Amino acid sequence: MSSMQSNSSANVTFVRPATFFINGLFNIPHVKYYYVFLSLVYVVTVLGNLFIMCIIYLARRLHIAKYIAVFHLALSDLCQSSVLIPKVMDIFLFEHQEMSYEACLTDIFFVYHFMNLQSLTLLALAFDRLVAICFPLRYHAIVTKPAMFLFIGVMWIVSVTFFSVLVSFVTRMSFCRSNVIDSYFCDYGLIYRLACNDNSINILLAHMSFGLLMCTPLILIIITYFCIALALVNIAHGADRIKAMKTCTSHLILVAIGYLPLMSISIASLTTPFHSNTRLINNSLTQLIPPMLNPIIYTLKTEEVMQSVKDLYKRSRVNTTRERRMKWSGRNSKHNFQV
Repeated sequence: MSSMQSNSSANVTFVRPATFFINGLFNIPHVKYYYVFLSLVYVVTVLGNLFIMCIIYLARRLHIAKYIAVFHLALSDLCQSSVLIPKVMDIFLFEHQEMSYEACLTDIFFVYHFMNLQSLTLLALAFDRLVAICFPLRYHAIVTKPAMFLFIGVMWIVSVTFFSVLVSFVTRMSFCRSNVIDSYFCDYGLIYRLACNDNSINILLAHMSFGLLMCTPLILIIITYFCIALALVNIAHGADRIKAMKTCTSHLILVAIGYLPLMSISIASLTTPFHSNTRLINNSLTQLIPPMLNPIIYTLKTEEVMQSVKDLYKRSRVNTTRERRMKWSGRNSKHNFQV
């Protein structure tokens, strides 16, 4: 421990390490194969999310409130993977396992912030489906682009404020025992366990974070789909019911991929002791696989996106053919002029 700060008013000495030592994935057998897999996951994640963002930006038919939320989900997924995977590669593949105290606090903020944005964006999409199915005649009046931008703005303000407070309370902890973090990033839940002074407020914030990240959005999404199910029961025609259900398919798959593995691991860890390596691999997969799959699911399972992709492809082919004809006619006219 390199730096010490004294609080004379409380007569308490705070010990802050100059660096934390990230030790989570280092001792796993054949772990380099896992790094290769994570590299492939990152490449697919970047390409997939950039693709869906470009499609939404270029296709005018997708310039509606729903796809503002989808664009934001893709952006959050891209940022989440970019915060985690390159740093994991740097830490373990190149053995840069020491992370400065300030860099660790920054890592905590961005990892949890973008996880929270993903969760809240799924809630925004659930609200979109609720209004579309339960109040179809008022959909365009309720789910507007300004309303969606306002929701996303509030989402950012709440998330930034909460996780800034959470990170600020790390500076109140004294680390006089160890600076080794048995994870692949600066995991807040492991850091407050290293403190040797009173960390009750940090435990409370950790529980609030768990509720903010997972429990509250998931409960609200479940309530949303309960209301949607009741509305679908009242639809007289079976074809209309199936059509309405199809509009929810992609979102339900995203919710299942985003929440079920993480909730299952959290519940299982309370009843069954996991080996630390198993826990780390499972946690990393639940954080990194959904951002890779989300754009693929939205592209393949949403008719509007697929039709937009086809339209943009046809438009690009028409433009390419037109350019070739213009070049060919230009060459012919030049040749005739020379003759």
